[in-house]
Amino acid sequence: MRKDDLYITVPSFFRCPISLDVMKSPVSLCTGVTYDRASIQRWLDGGNNTCPATMQILQNKDFVPNRTLQRLIEIWSDSVRRRASVESAELAAPTRDEIADAIDRVKVEKEERFDREVLAKILRFARESDDNRGFLAGKDDFVRLLVDLMSQVDFKSTSAPKLLVVQEAVKILSMIRSKLSDRRRFSNLVLNNGRDRLTTIVFLFKTGNVELKIVCAGLLEFIAIDSESKVLIAERDGLVGELMKSISRDSDSSLIEAALSCLIAISSPRRVKLNLIREKLVADLTRLLTDPTTSSVSVTEKCLKLLETLASTKEGRSEICGGDGECLKTVVKKLMKVSTAATEHAVTVLWSVSYLFKEEKALEAVTSTNGVTKILLLLQSNCSPAVRRMLTDLLKVFKVNSRSCLSAYDTKTTHIMPF
Repeated sequence: MRKDDLYITVPSFFRCPISLDVMKSPVSLCTGVTYDRASIQRWLDGGNNTCPATMQILQNKDFVPNRTLQRLIEIWSDSVRRRASVESAELAAPTRDEIADAIDRVKVEKEERFDREVLAKILRFARESDDNRGFLAGKDDFVRLLVDLMSQVDFKSTSAPKLLVVQEAVKILSMIRSKLSDRRRFSNLVLNNGRDRLTTIVFLFKTGNVELKIVCAGLLEFIAIDSESKVLIAERDGLVGELMKSISRDSDSSLIEAALSCLIAISSPRRVKLNLIREKLVADLTRLLTDPTTSSVSVTEKCLKLLETLASTKEGRSEICGGDGECLKTVVKKLMKVSTAATEHAVTVLWSVSYLFKEEKALEAVTSTNGVTKILLLLQSNCSPAVRRMLTDLLKVFKVNSRSCLSAYDTKTTHIMPF
């Protein structure tokens, strides 16, 4: 059922001219205009002697029941109620027995429209509860059937209805993915039986609406389980470029998060990191971190996680420290007052560029943004042992200026120096 079907158009002559509601007891005045009995009675009881619609003076205040119109309204109301009852039954979550039957029908049925209707029913079932998703994930032959549907797409000749069937299949797979007992087996099923299935997911991500893009990004993240699969996904049909378009400031916030999660999932192999750096991901992440309309806690954590990953390469560190140091200055600003995860990622980035590889531009950027003071304050906080060790290492680099930096910090709080 389409969303538009939920709206009921009421014939205008069924509405009372006074209340504008559907009339329950239509009556006509001597002017020939029909009103709902309760509404016109209140009008007349208020001392009025005119017809509300025409403003003609009434020769008398008698009114006659409009039986014909009342019967028409009753017939129309009954049809609306019957239709609502049918649609409500159609929208009700199917039972497991009905779904088992629907799955059997999908296996046999080849007609595209039928397939889509059945898959839409199964998708509705999956959305109802975790138990339902677990039920579907446990049907191994059904999961394989959905994956096989993705390999039947020929982008030059496949009809639009067939693509809609594949979209429903991908949505179901994405929804039940967390319930699949063997993630590696599923990944191999998608990736190792020819690349056409992966190409289908990427194609849907590139051409789909926001909802479908989010679904595809989640599925790609799920099948990225090792270096081989991550490289295979990252180098498929311009996917990286599409993911980066999806993290622009004009994108939907949920899509930004889904795209960032997917980038994190595929970014660990060195060749993927270098590709992301060449695509200017560092600049895009910096823009996200500095834009108040997109820098939610979750987005901030994911951006800093990606910067942490890219900082493990020489090229990544060069980009992070490059230009006027805007990226690194932004990282320093995110050291505090975001979240524990954001702090850990930000500290790791600073530790990589300042202590581990001693990038000269990094030292300047951290010093110019009062970074040493924040490092000192973090040391006095309840941070993890790993973060504390990195902060201590950073102080070794900046120790010569640490006391003066702390004294310049604008606060009335008394801080205990850690050395």
